[in-house]
Amino acid sequence: MPEYRRANIPGATYFFTVITYRRQALLTDPHCRESLRNAIDKVRLKMPFEIVAWVLMPDHLHAVWQLPQNDRDFSLRCSLIKQHVTRDCAAWLPRQNLSASRDKRGEGNLWQRRFREHLIRDETDLSRHLDYIHYNPVKHDYVSNAADWPYSTFHRYVKEETYPEDWGGIVETNDGKSFGG
Repeated sequence: MPEYRRANIPGATYFFTVITYRRQALLTDPHCRESLRNAIDKVRLKMPFEIVAWVLMPDHLHAVWQLPQNDRDFSLRCSLIKQHVTRDCAAWLPRQNLSASRDKRGEGNLWQRRFREHLIRDETDLSRHLDYIHYNPVKHDYVSNAADWPYSTFHRYVKEETYPEDWGGIVETNDGKSFGG
């Protein structure tokens, strides 16, 4: 079986996808959102990184992080954030429906074990991933316009005039077809 290797470049920018265990729709719960915010703040105090973009969906999140110039350890940051949130949410998220393997390891039932990452290669790649992140709530039919989703950095990018406020919406055409606008 091939061994998976993660990109490991100091000071790089990475795109991440982190998914809940069995795609449970928990992440937009107010307690979980607060726990996630606190976990990120705690980890950033000891291991700084910049959140370039972000979207929080009920069962997954996407983010782009910029690491400090001399640092390459995005994996530990992600792991620590997941651990903090799991511990904080344990009281209201009972350990049920766990696989034998997860139970044996003492794992919770909030996150999938792994996460996906992609090294951002250039400005075009970054732009495509920013669009993907900000359009994600529309793609999943949670809202008709990116501006209507409260759990993303889209609003920050509108203020910075990177996106117009009406970017990323569903547009009805005369023939009844719709597409992202």
